[in-house]
Order: sequence, then C-alpha cells, then structure tokens
Amino acid sequence: MDGIGESSQSGSGIVESKSLGSGVVREDNRVAEQVSPLGGGGRNTSPLGRAGSRNTSPSRQKVIKTKPRGLDEETVTTFSKASHPDVQMEDGIWAMLPEDLLNEILARVPPFLIFRLLSVCKRWNSILQDTSFLKFHAQVPSHGPCLLTFWKNSQTPQCSVFSLPLKTWYKIPFTFFPPWAFWLVGSSGGLVCFSGLDGLTFKTLVCNPLTQKWRALPSMHHNQQRQLILVVDRTDRSFKVVATSDIYGDKSLPTEVYDSKLNRWSLHQTMPAVNLCSSKMAYCDSKLYLEALSPLGLMMYRLDTGYWEHIPARFPRSLLDGYLVAGTQKRLFLVGRIGLYSTLQSMRIWELDHAKIMWVEISRMPPKYFRVLLRLSAERFECFGQDNLICFTSWNQGKSLLYDVDKKVWSWIAGCALQSCNSQVCFYEPRFDASVF
Repeated sequence: MDGIGESSQSGSGIVESKSLGSGVVREDNRVAEQVSPLGGGGRNTSPLGRAGSRNTSPSRQKVIKTKPRGLDEETVTTFSKASHPDVQMEDGIWAMLPEDLLNEILARVPPFLIFRLLSVCKRWNSILQDTSFLKFHAQVPSHGPCLLTFWKNSQTPQCSVFSLPLKTWYKIPFTFFPPWAFWLVGSSGGLVCFSGLDGLTFKTLVCNPLTQKWRALPSMHHNQQRQLILVVDRTDRSFKVVATSDIYGDKSLPTEVYDSKLNRWSLHQTMPAVNLCSSKMAYCDSKLYLEALSPLGLMMYRLDTGYWEHIPARFPRSLLDGYLVAGTQKRLFLVGRIGLYSTLQSMRIWELDHAKIMWVEISRMPPKYFRVLLRLSAERFECFGQDNLICFTSWNQGKSLLYDVDKKVWSWIAGCALQSCNSQVCFYEPRFDASVF
C-alpha cells in the first residue's frame, strides 16, 4: 500500500447518515441537526420573504443592529435603498444556464453549504468531481476563518468545524481515517496534518476533510516523534512538511523537509539551538520561527535555503508563557501572560520589529476578558492565529476569544464552545481544490 487513500463512500466522499440524510451535520448551540437539501422545507429567513414585513423605503429608513461576520460585537447598519419584491425564478432559464456560469455561481457558495445542493439533480451531485468547478473554486476568495476541533470519543476520531462567518458548527465524519493513534499538527491551505503511531512506527498523514482524501507520508530518515508544521503552496498545488531538529537520546536529529512533488524527505542543517523554551512554532514569509533559551531569542529556518539563523530578540520581562503567532505578510506576534502573581497578571501581544530586532507591545487583553478566560493563574490556554486574527481557547472554561489585530477588536466567538476538554484546535480554511496528491 502506498499510503494514499480516500473515503469508500460515493458522491462527495462525506459519509452519509441514513438518519440525518447528510454527510455534514450542522450543530447549532451544541445540538446536532440535519442540514437539509435546498428547498427541503427550510425556513425563509430573508426579510423580503416574511409576511407582513415592514416597508424600508427611503421615506421610512430603518436602523437595525447587525453583527459582523464571525464577531460577537454589535454595530449599526442603515439601509438607504428601497426593498424589492422577490423575483420568481423560472426553471427554464436555470436549465439553459451555461456550464461555466453555473460553475462560477456554485463556486461562490460556502463550502459547507455545497453538500445541501448535491441532491438537487444528478448534474449538481457530481459537481465536486468537475474540474471546471474546481478551477473556479480555486479562484474564489476564502470562505472565511473557521476553527477545526479534533478529539477522540471512545477511541473514535471526531471532528467538528465552526464557521465564524456562518456562526455554525459542522460535524465532519472521520471514518475514512486509518485506525492509528493520531493527534492534530495543524492546517494550511485547506489541508490538515496529523502525526501519530501505527504500533511502534511514527506516522505522518495529510488529508482534506471535505473531500475525505488522505495521504500517509513515507518514513523520515530519522523516523522519531518530531515537531512538525504543514506549509501549502496553492499556486504550485503542492505542500511541504517541516520536521524541526530535535534531540533523541544522546544525538541531535537534523531538520527534515517533505516535498509532495518529490514524495520524499530531504535532510537539512541541524538547528544550532541548545535549549528550546517552547514547542510552538510559527510560519510566515517563507520562514519558520521557534523560541529558544540558548541562544536566547528566536531560531529562524529559511525554507528556501534550508539553513537556520539566530535572531537575538530578547523576550519581555516576567513573561510566563509565550506563543508565536504568524500574521499576514511578514508580521510575527508574541502572545503571553505577564506577571508573577495571579492578581497582577495580564495577557499581552507584541509584534517583532524586524529592523530593530525587538518586541513592541501592540495590545493588552481587557481585564474583563482575562478574568473570564483564565479564572485561575494556573489554568491552561492555547493560542493560535491566521490572517491577523488571534484566537485564545481555555480548556477549563471551554471558551474561545478572538482578537482582530487590524480592527483592534476583542470578542467572544458566539456559540463556539469546545467539544471536549481533550480537543485539539486550529484555524482551518475549507477548500475543495486542496489536493493531497
């Protein structure tokens, strides 16, 4: 077996449940419910389709409160244009719609809602295998940030995705996974990386949860449990997995890089750091960053050259725990608690000034959020980011807090409670065009 697999189910590859009738299960307020096909008796939530809706013409403007996409913050929006009645769509017009135009329309539907359209007709049921549709889908901007949670329930892998734009949970069946002991590594460009053990053998696996296709990578030269990070190049339609240097027994293991185009691992320089202070890594601008105590500062790995460099950026004083978070372009953030005593602790965010090689504080978590997120000074939290969004999760409280670096807005992620105290969480970008081959 070459380590490449996919779901044995037909259609979209998402396992279909007879009782629910849909492979992707929507969970509102932690209660799973069926995602019914389009037109299957669902409510019309459009203001235009409600009986007795008020007139919103310019002569009687209405100010209503809405919530930004993915944020639990209220803003005021004013509608200044007159509303128009619903237009009755004719079946004959849609039946004659050109193939390219139909694919471009469907490509703009949020990925999780595509599964509700598959039962409309045979033509739409095969849309996920249509290369023309995937071509348009690849050109459409991302659906928006999502949180992917992975955990095991009675040794059965479980996966749910919370869409911030739609504020909805979607449960993705993971029955396509091989029966190995896996844990979540991270996600990039629509693919998700896992590592684990098949008996005594260390394994690395990359999959696309939407298409249910997976690929087990060949063994490394030094096949031991390592710190891994996944990097997807959508332009080149390829991905790489970086295994950082580590110490095994009395010897240092070199850095190894897997290239999906070559389907093999290559050996690179051993990291010259003696002591790392955190296993958390961040990848931005084609560089991989880790925190180090000896030598003090950051260790930077250049993916293009395969060499490590030391950046002597001293950490802020009284930093208790630090997480490196990658932003857009060259932005690199450091997130952590400051303070030796619980009553004086605070959560702060710094950004690396590449020119001055120093950390510059850019924000502090408001005390009201800090007290709810971490009620005790010893409580564990996780922090990760994507596109200048930083997410904080608290295991004991089961809450998720989002910070928008650009807008400088703190907000609870409404309805996003962790599924399990053992959940592993990361940002995730759902894409049908992300290929593991």
